[in-house]
Amino acid sequence: QVQLVESGGGLVQAGGSLRLSCTASGRTSSYYTVGWFRRAPGKEREFVAFIYWNAGGTRYADSVKGRFTISRDNAKNTVYLQMSSLRPDDTGVYSCAASRVRIPTTLGDYDSWGQGTQVTISS
Repeated sequence: QVQLVESGGGLVQAGGSLRLSCTASGRTSSYYTVGWFRRAPGKEREFVAFIYWNAGGTRYADSVKGRFTISRDNAKNTVYLQMSSLRPDDTGVYSCAASRVRIPTTLGDYDSWGQGTQVTISS
């Protein structure tokens, strides 16, 4: 398995920006994608974005398209989530996860998860 550690969360005002980091260690070569997910208070965890570890292709949830950018630095084994034009409904615990499925479509396709980092957007 691969171990994932998130960082970069915090409290910002609406309209602001944050960059989250997800650093991987362990058998990263076994994984195709790294995704970001979030869980808002009282809601289920939802997909935010994912990136292919080697090819760099990306996918986003409609709610974050044009505002969030996922990227990776293979040399640092780190995936980033640059978040801009933040809104109060972006508040939640953001977690990264790794998948050995070529085209992950469900939460169950991800088998390694980080602990999460809190993001709070004030209005």
